[in-house]
Amino acid sequence: MPTRREVITLGTAALVAASLPHRGEPLHAQSQAAPAGPFTLPPLPYPADALEPHIDAQTMTIHHGRHHQAYVNNLNAAIAKAPSLNGKTIEAILAGLDAVPEAVRTTVRNNGGGHANHSLFWPSLKKGGGAMSETLSKAVASAFGSDAKLKESLTSAAMGVFGSGWAWLSVGADGRLLVESTPNQDSPIMRGHTPLVGIDVWEHAYYLKYQNRRREYVDAILQVIDWTVVGDRLAAAKK
Repeated sequence: MPTRREVITLGTAALVAASLPHRGEPLHAQSQAAPAGPFTLPPLPYPADALEPHIDAQTMTIHHGRHHQAYVNNLNAAIAKAPSLNGKTIEAILAGLDAVPEAVRTTVRNNGGGHANHSLFWPSLKKGGGAMSETLSKAVASAFGSDAKLKESLTSAAMGVFGSGWAWLSVGADGRLLVESTPNQDSPIMRGHTPLVGIDVWEHAYYLKYQNRRREYVDAILQVIDWTVVGDRLAAAKK
């Protein structure tokens, strides 16, 4: 049995840990007031526990309400210092980063990428997943050989990210599907590609449930990807 002193010490440590930012979260994300600006946090398209048991409710709540909100806050603060960016979509901004004023370019790259990536991420997920359209299935077969080969390629890309980043199914400049990875919050948009679906492999996306077992998390995400939405994005990209 722990002594009274040990109980007090453990309780104090727990309170301190609870007050700290979560892994991968900007230090000011928990207390920062949201500045007014053109970009807003999109609501989750389902309850936070909708993807259980694959993705737990606590992770979804923190990931969406703290991390994504922090990217939006920081992006709006940067945009306020760069009037030339007013009125532009986040996709247009990311596609033309060289035109972003140098003083805020890194902030816009990191937080604008984080906002764009997560805004694509949430609607990509659905309990039970979703079936591929005929158009998407044919494109996948042409590019990868089969649905199974695509998932193997996505898994390999996700596991190959060193540190934080994303694995993507994208449409390349030649109109063909490709799997790629990006570091940090970089987006395929910065490469002239159109992202269709991404797997977030920042630790804040999975550490509460899976700890360092990234492969288990990636396998879980693949169980809840809504391929119907991915097919709709492919159809829009081809237009």
